[in-house]
Amino acid sequence: MSAAYLPPIMWEPMVRSALLEDFGIGGDVTTEALGRSEVLMTAVFRARTAGVVAGLPGAAMAFSLLDPSVQFHVAAEDGRRVEEGEIIAKVSGPARAILGGERTALNLLCHLSGIASTTRIIADAVQDTKARVCCTRKTLPGLRAFQKYAVLAGGGSNHRYRLDDAILIKDNHIALCGGSIAAALGAARQRAGHLMKIELEVDTLEQLETALEHGGADAFLLDNMSPAQLREAVKLIGGRAIAEASGGIRPDTAKVIAETGVDVLSLGWLTQTVAALDIGLDVA
Repeated sequence: MSAAYLPPIMWEPMVRSALLEDFGIGGDVTTEALGRSEVLMTAVFRARTAGVVAGLPGAAMAFSLLDPSVQFHVAAEDGRRVEEGEIIAKVSGPARAILGGERTALNLLCHLSGIASTTRIIADAVQDTKARVCCTRKTLPGLRAFQKYAVLAGGGSNHRYRLDDAILIKDNHIALCGGSIAAALGAARQRAGHLMKIELEVDTLEQLETALEHGGADAFLLDNMSPAQLREAVKLIGGRAIAEASGGIRPDTAKVIAETGVDVLSLGWLTQTVAALDIGLDVA
């Protein structure tokens, strides 16, 4: 069963906004023009390529918000792998609701399933290591919770949801402190509560050594390091903090990077530029 879960109250505003965007002020003029909007119909969501499903709660809501009488039956739950041609879900109800909600439902389902599918590919590649696959805050505006939900559905993990989740000191923050890693870490420790984690981004092993000399952090983001550098960084950290690799991580490089001993692989492109999974809605 997938670890992904979002309560309906979180799906509803986003789905409602998408429907309003699509309906404009005149509604579905095509369906209404045919004069058969009350005809009952059944359609199936079918995977046109293999992948992992994510986004079914939002897809179902795209119809129920238009007409509560619509029946939505799930055949493959979020987080499940599907093969080409496999039925994912079936929807039945008045044509006005089915055809009116079709594009919103497909947009959500295809996009989120694309994220889940790609996450699963990376997770499978590193399954024999201890590394977890993690997304970042590089998400589309307004869709962060849903994109991160899809990463979970694909077997991945989530990094920060918001700026207030944890302290993450990056290069621009160090520049703000006059280029001093020690000053940045010291200021962060003074501000952080007992439950607030501190992570420091480092680009070089020298920066990592400096940070460790000044008390270290709860986690280190090892940015754009080679596998050899990552192995050395893991040795330097020595289990005292989480080692997170970032940059240059692709399906063909993930295993090599994970085998360096890092704890986390973070991939911004999982939510920023991943391709949608091809899913169609066909009248049964």
